[in-house]
Amino acid sequence: MIIPLQQLNSDVLDNIIESFVLREGTDYGFEEISLDDKKQQVKDKLLCGEWVIVYSELHETVNIMERHLFEQGEQPSSD
Repeated sequence: MIIPLQQLNSDVLDNIIESFVLREGTDYGFEEISLDDKKQQVKDKLLCGEWVIVYSELHETVNIMERHLFEQGEQPSSD
């Protein structure tokens, strides 16, 4: 189930994004990117609708994933 961004206050949204960024361990190449910059990149993708916040009733978890993957029926990882 997609959680609409409008239903989250800014602190909750920030905590979800920070948890996602810290958990993902994404490779950003040769340049080091600050936590704040990584969080802003994720927030931008959420705001433009490319990524979505998903609640898994089965795992009782919240995650961020690409919209097209969610729409294809892929389940968010429960890491």
